Amino acid sequence: MDAWLEVLGAGGLVMVQDAGRMGLMHQGVPPGGALVPEWLAAANRSVGNVWSAAALECYGRVELRLHGRDAWVSVGGEAFRVEAGGHFIVPAPEAGVVRYAAVEGGLDVPEVLGGRGTLPVARLGGLEGRVLKGGDVLPLGAGGGAREAPGPELPLESEVRVVLGPDLGRFGADAVEVLLEGDFTVSPTSDRVGMRLRGPVLAQADEGSGLSGPMVRGALQVPASGEIIVLGPDHPTMGGYPVLGVVIRADWGSLAARRPGAAVRFRAVSVEEAREIWRQHAPVYGAAPASSG
Repeated sequence: MDAWLEVLGAGGLVMVQDAGRMGLMHQGVPPGGALVPEWLAAANRSVGNVWSAAALECYGRVELRLHGRDAWVSVGGEAFRVEAGGHFIVPAPEAGVVRYAAVEGGLDVPEVLGGRGTLPVARLGGLEGRVLKGGDVLPLGAGGGAREAPGPELPLESEVRVVLGPDLGRFGADAVEVLLEGDFTVSPTSDRVGMRLRGPVLAQADEGSGLSGPMVRGALQVPASGEIIVLGPDHPTMGGYPVLGVVIRADWGSLAARRPGAAVRFRAVSVEEAREIWRQHAPVYGAAPASSG
């Protein structure tokens, strides 16, 4: 390899992530991809990469060294020049749960099923399908694209917009009211598969009577405990818990970036409103990425 990035040490989880793998759920492969797509896009665009290029998703402090050539590097959307042999640090996240570190040219790990990102639940993608550790080496692609300034700040305290359904009939009569008027917080047990929320209990009207069906990122699944689980990028492709609503595509990142204990409130919108909000939000990426539904 002509240029590469070396992991010197990791104080928390760190893995390769990109835009994900679309169109494979019928084969049992979840989309995966960046937990916070807007922050991945900001990091990549600031070093001249396409928004979806493979970069590092860091949940703690990471020490890195660049080898083989000089390059632009971005940490959290702030770009700086690093010389060949230069060492730099990704600090532990502060405002959100992750930071993204992108290098000019992107991480040139092999494509697996159309994506380079790590899918830990299937042990594929990234580097050997696993989280990274000290001593790991990641090849870099060729750079040269135009660098762009980061977009607007991602709101981490705004209401999370949802489209209600499809399983409203499987909940009690007051479930929607409880969802939209309740105060929830992010549970520490959340991960890339799903974010658990603490707050009012949502009672089911027909516990255990539903059939398994396809799941999507953002679905608000409610098990018998009444605790909401908002499905994340590594979600199962099928599920049997009833779904009270689905977080709109434009709010995936705003919700997923929140740290344990952060407040969450929901607001209902129509399908038409969700589509219009997405049309306004998509320029954050430089070009509208395909939606996984």
